[in-house]
Amino acid sequence: MSRPTKEDLAAAHGRAIPDVIAPRLRVLFCGINPGLWSAATGHHFARPGNRFWPALHRSGFTPRQLRPDEQAELLTYGLGITNLVARGTARADELTPAELVLGGQALRDKIAANRPAWLAVVGVTAYRVAFADRTAALGEQPGKLGTTRVWVLPNPSGLNAHFTVGTLAAEFARLREAATPPRAS
Repeated sequence: MSRPTKEDLAAAHGRAIPDVIAPRLRVLFCGINPGLWSAATGHHFARPGNRFWPALHRSGFTPRQLRPDEQAELLTYGLGITNLVARGTARADELTPAELVLGGQALRDKIAANRPAWLAVVGVTAYRVAFADRTAALGEQPGKLGTTRVWVLPNPSGLNAHFTVGTLAAEFARLREAATPPRAS
């Protein structure tokens, strides 16, 4: 994957990237919106320093650390990625609350159409706004979207200094354990 130029990043502002989605996934991860690096490359969580891919691997969701340009391989593990808001921005705080609310409705429609077992939203503040739940905290949420259970994870952006790769991986592992069906004996 080549490094985008300053011009590439500037041109990526407002650009959407395709979802990595299929019906009946085990977990559909939902980012807030594509950063400019992701919008420029067309790959989710693509900016160097984003901890999504290392946390996903260290938590046991994938047998090795995937690169952003290998995102389609997630489907082989029953995983996928989408975003609350489609448009790329330099920072998530460029999004308006109205955009997040509209994104929450669009996400409900994706969930209804694809029926993943779990939705994992990365970013508690964005989740609170998009789903009008001021009290949401990390972890499993009390409500469902249809039959889909909902989990909120910390934002893996390098701007979220409250979490290291290790603590992110621990949060992701809690979800993996919840999303893994018990083995038949």
